[in-house]
Amino acid sequence: MTYELTGLEGKVAVVTGAGRMRSIGRPIAVELARAGCDVVVTGTGRDPATFPAEEIDAGWRDIDSVAEEIRALGRRALPVITSVSDPDAVEALADRVVDEFGRVDVLVNNAGAARAGDRVPVVELSVEAWRTVLSVNLDGAFYMSRAFARRMTAGASIVNISSVGGKIGGANTAAYSASKAGLHALTQAMSAELGPAGIRVNAICPGIIDTSRLDDIHRAGRWEQVIERNIPLGRAGTGQDIAATAVFLCSDQGAWVTGQQWNVDGGQLTIR
Repeated sequence: MTYELTGLEGKVAVVTGAGRMRSIGRPIAVELARAGCDVVVTGTGRDPATFPAEEIDAGWRDIDSVAEEIRALGRRALPVITSVSDPDAVEALADRVVDEFGRVDVLVNNAGAARAGDRVPVVELSVEAWRTVLSVNLDGAFYMSRAFARRMTAGASIVNISSVGGKIGGANTAAYSASKAGLHALTQAMSAELGPAGIRVNAICPGIIDTSRLDDIHRAGRWEQVIERNIPLGRAGTGQDIAATAVFLCSDQGAWVTGQQWNVDGGQLTIR
């Protein structure tokens, strides 16, 4: 006898920032589809000229490729280019999802600002870089949660993809760490507000995940040192590790979990 997660068959999920091939968003979208959801995947419309070499070699087409994977599992898929940092665009997305699918049951706020110009000491951090990170990582999650929670009913689930960085607050990560710490506070407040309506809100805090976003850390030497120094389980995480937790939190089996910020980090953090 196998133990199966239940409660997602025929549900509708929205996953933001789901277009990269080696990522967190893509496996979350695919595994929600495998669990029975129709899935809306969003992206920013990346210029193919900026794709990593592995995506170019694979003929990757961003959210359109992810949508094809979802359809191959027998589920409906809708790829949408939009900006989570634009509240009007978010409202338009929410209306479109309900118009085309009739409901929304799961929201995964995964979209994140690129690592560009913000990984510097706070005294050197530009106002523009600060605002960019906060507008996507925190404001975007607020806009999406506000719009979609208004359209959700009992049994729905919101999962915010955060980071252990929101708890550690390391040097040269002021904007990123502040955005993720803010996301934890948003998660807690929303869980208290939406709980009486039967809507659960949780955050997942990944540690070091092997995605293309971290390709600025070369995979030899420094990468191995970071893993050895920080992760008791001795390996970086994968998007699949995060997807497994996300699907659980949205399932019937996660029905009594809300307001939490779960570390999924190979043991990097053990006390909070």
